[in-house]
Amino acid sequence: MSALLAVEGLDVRHGLLQAVRQVSFEVADGETLALVGANGAGKTTLLRAIAGAHTPSGGRVHFDGRDITRLSAHQRVKLGIALVPEGRRLFPNLTVEENLRVAGGAGRSGAWTVDTVLDAFPLLGPLRRKQAVSLSGGEQQATAIGRALMTNPRLLLLDEVSLGLAPVVVEGVYRSLASLIEGGATVILVEQDLGRAMSVANRVACMLEGRIVLEGNPGELTREQVTEAYFGLRRKEASA
Repeated sequence: MSALLAVEGLDVRHGLLQAVRQVSFEVADGETLALVGANGAGKTTLLRAIAGAHTPSGGRVHFDGRDITRLSAHQRVKLGIALVPEGRRLFPNLTVEENLRVAGGAGRSGAWTVDTVLDAFPLLGPLRRKQAVSLSGGEQQATAIGRALMTNPRLLLLDEVSLGLAPVVVEGVYRSLASLIEGGATVILVEQDLGRAMSVANRVACMLEGRIVLEGNPGELTREQVTEAYFGLRRKEASA
């Protein structure tokens, strides 16, 4: 598989704080990469930099062979990159269907329409006329993913899809996500739940203090290895 996304030596800052440090990786067309790590590891900042919502201070981002490092978020949506941000950020006074249609005009033409999104997320069908503000957390998350799909992305960036949701709701969201992945979607998933992340991903990358410190296929990595990288245990033992 050829690389759809290539990140090379990326540095991203929040003022004086360097949140992402010399990060490099590739994602192949049709692959699912799970980015895991503790709070503050740099996962969300990295995702936002790929989406164009945060300007890097160094390094490059290539998408489908094109250097997009300096392109705006809007331009990246047109190329086929869609971000589902942490916290959903729906238009609260618009209905589910209106939230979907707003996004539909911002992206590319393709197979994803209101009807196909509602087919992919059956729980949204009866809710299509309800305002987003009245939805449960799980319903909002499904709407947020559906809104991203309405741009017909080639790369879907998902930030903390299970955060704050009840376990039974997370099950439903991940069932829909698994169907998208089986259909050939290319996904980068930021997730703190190691079990969830490793269950759907082709590859896992663990971040610590802005760097990728462990990377591999879920079948080749033990949960102990990922947990040690997640919490920086090896580094602590080495410096003790």
